Amino acid sequence: MTMKQKFGLGCALLGAIGFAGAADAADQITFVSQGGAYQQAQTVAILDPTAKKLGITINQDSIPDAWPAIKTQVGSGRPIWDVVDTPTGNCLRGGEQGLIEKLDFSKIPNGAAMPEAYRSPYSISYEFYSSVLSYSQKTFPKDAPNSWADFWDVKKFPGRRALRNHPFATLEAALMADGVAPDKLYPLDVDRAFKKLEEIKPHITVWWTSGAQSAQLLNDGEVDMEMAWNGRVSAVAKEGAKVAFTYNQGVLQSTSLCILKGAPNLDTALKFLNEAVDPVHQANLPLHIDYGPGNPKAFETNVIKSERAAQLPSEPANAAKQALMSYAWWSSPAGEAAEKRWASFMQK
Repeated sequence: MTMKQKFGLGCALLGAIGFAGAADAADQITFVSQGGAYQQAQTVAILDPTAKKLGITINQDSIPDAWPAIKTQVGSGRPIWDVVDTPTGNCLRGGEQGLIEKLDFSKIPNGAAMPEAYRSPYSISYEFYSSVLSYSQKTFPKDAPNSWADFWDVKKFPGRRALRNHPFATLEAALMADGVAPDKLYPLDVDRAFKKLEEIKPHITVWWTSGAQSAQLLNDGEVDMEMAWNGRVSAVAKEGAKVAFTYNQGVLQSTSLCILKGAPNLDTALKFLNEAVDPVHQANLPLHIDYGPGNPKAFETNVIKSERAAQLPSEPANAAKQALMSYAWWSSPAGEAAEKRWASFMQK
């Protein structure tokens, strides 16, 4: 059974139970996310309860990178998908290119009540993760690195280092290492960031290209410190690896929900968006996976206990220590130019 069949069938059956006798078969949407444990967690925490509450069918599909399919489907004039959970930048550039619907927030009160920085005319934050400074507790049993300036300080904190082979979060880390405050990063000073990266480049053992690789580097002791996604570090720590991380100067990143332009079930999709960011549904997500809820009101419910909340990237105290990534900047011409410049930097 393919991922599409597995998720589509499972959720469609539950949705059918929810609306049996009360709704037309048109009360359905096709929801797309990235598959794996993440989509399974969503199904239990958010999608199944939403289908039941609204009395709709939620058919599911999964794809690692939805952007090419969004362009193809909308370009054909007959999109199949309704709602996509995708990196926030895709929603923004899709909106600018006429591929994503502009949202009517009068129909999405849960989204309208979220902080402005967590939503845009085309998107609503759905979940958060962080690019954090992680380290080996074997190498640093005490006095561990706690900032990007520490990461750059190869004399005070000697050891093997790794960074992500991508400009997202890496440029932000370089600027914080150079003294820029997390809340003063944007617009990014790209020249300054690359100049700072040139300093640390000779000391980088590995430029990782996947979350799995970053986790393996830590788990196998191949590096002593690295930038990594918080969930990946938590996972290897739970398996017994002596690793830890700090949210101090992390880069808080998100995926968001958006609706394809010309979606076949627009009205139902808007109802789904409102329910998907309901504080209680959002609070259920971190009970099943190490991601933070997109709606900060989730932390005001009784669902997430204080001990669990303290582990999550979007918990208010943890979020306050971090830089909130500006996807508006990264989707601008300046951001696109920085992405292109990264390739040249890596080829030097």
